[in-house]
Amino acid sequence: MLDRAAADLVADEICERACEVALQAEKSLGEVEVIAVSMGDEKAVLALRRLLSMGAHSAVHISDPALAGSDMISTARVLAAALAKLDVDLILAGNESTDGKGGMVPAMIAELLDRPLLPYADELEISASEVTGTSQLGETTMNLSVQLPAVVSVTEKSAEPRFPNFKGIRAAKTKPLETWTLADLGIEAGPEAAHFRSVMVSAEDRPERVAGPKITDDGTAATQLADFLAEKHFI
Repeated sequence: MLDRAAADLVADEICERACEVALQAEKSLGEVEVIAVSMGDEKAVLALRRLLSMGAHSAVHISDPALAGSDMISTARVLAAALAKLDVDLILAGNESTDGKGGMVPAMIAELLDRPLLPYADELEISASEVTGTSQLGETTMNLSVQLPAVVSVTEKSAEPRFPNFKGIRAAKTKPLETWTLADLGIEAGPEAAHFRSVMVSAEDRPERVAGPKITDDGTAATQLADFLAEKHFI
């Protein structure tokens, strides 16, 4: 079970990569506003400041006591409401967080906003009307494109995030950073408001794997193997 209160919140590296993709799009397209969005307690502000120091123009911090303990469904609902309010053309997100590793929130946001999703993407090319990229799903590599507005989740193979310089760190302190509550979004969310939600009731270590029986070929190996397979109902 994750104890997030015991650790400092920092911008996930995969989110920094998503931010880097956005900043590179700004450089190539011009007239692009990059907005960093995060849901969490007051510690999440530090993560947003990191993205601002990289070059994001502004940030929105979504925080409300009712959101404590939210699962992926509640998180997606809140983020989708915030992104709808911001009315952005392209939503870039990491494919999964380092701590929870759910990997479902970008797809949920796309569904809630009725937008096409380009999942697990790298080698992205962003134009004023569409996004193209390579998506690796299992052993299959696909070249995909989606029309804007859209949602794109990036992988650890995407753009290498820049390291904030002193000028960027100083500038981040004066950039707009708003905090929104559920009232600002006009929704009810969080564990208490959810009609259905996932709850972790227990966590157990995976049992150690034990070695299976070894068959010594003394002339009866084939018979022993056949008997073993029959016992396990494999034949």
